[in-house]
Amino acid sequence: MLSWRDFMREPGAAGLPARITGKAESAIGASLRHLEAGNHSYFASALASREHWRAYPEFSHRVAYVDIETTGMGEHDSVTMVGVYDARGVRIYTKGEDLQDFADDIRQYGLLVTFFGSCFDLPFLRRRFLGLRLDQLHIDLCHVLRRLGLKGGLKNIERQLNIARSPETEGLGGWDAVRLWREWERGSQEALDLLKAYNREDIVNLERLMHYAYEHMCEKTGIPAQAV
Repeated sequence: MLSWRDFMREPGAAGLPARITGKAESAIGASLRHLEAGNHSYFASALASREHWRAYPEFSHRVAYVDIETTGMGEHDSVTMVGVYDARGVRIYTKGEDLQDFADDIRQYGLLVTFFGSCFDLPFLRRRFLGLRLDQLHIDLCHVLRRLGLKGGLKNIERQLNIARSPETEGLGGWDAVRLWREWERGSQEALDLLKAYNREDIVNLERLMHYAYEHMCEKTGIPAQAV
C-alpha cells in the first residue's frame, strides 16, 4: 500500500483499528478532493511547514521560485526587487517600475520556493504589501537542505553542489545587492543591470536546488520519488 488511493480502495488492508480506519478514510477522502481541485491553501494549513516539500510533485506546475532584494536587513528597510521564476521564465519586479504588480501576480501560484524565505523574504513582502495574502504552500530550501546536511548560505550550498555562477555575478552577496541599488539610485544603469542578473541567477538556481532536495528527501524518508 503506497498511496492514498490504495488505502481508499481497500481500507481494511492497512490493519488499523476500525475507529482509526474510519477517521483515516474521512481525512484521506477530503485530501483527495482538495488535491483534485488544486486547493493549495488546504494543504498549506494541513501539512506541517517542514513537510511542505512532500507536495512538490503535485504542485510543481504551479510553483514560483522567489527571491527579493532590499535596501538593507532592518525592519524599516524596503523591497527594491522581487524575482519570480516559473515555467514561463523569469520576471523581475522592480521598485519604480512594476513592483506593485507583484501582489496580484503571485496569487496564481500554489507553491512558493525560497531560500531562507520564511525568515527574510516573506516577512519583508508582507510589510511591503499590506494585506498581501500568501496562502501558498511554501518550501524554504534553507531548512530542507539543512536536514540533508548542507549548511550555510545559498552561495555556499551552490558551491558544495557545483552549481556555478556567471563571471559577472560570481562572488556577489546580499550587501552587494544593497550597494548596487544605491549605485542605481545615483544614476548607474550598469549597476541595475548587474543587480537584475544577480537576482535572476538566485531564482533560477533555486529550481536545481529544489530538485536535489526533493530527490534526496525522498531517499532519506524512504518514499518513492515522483517524476517532476
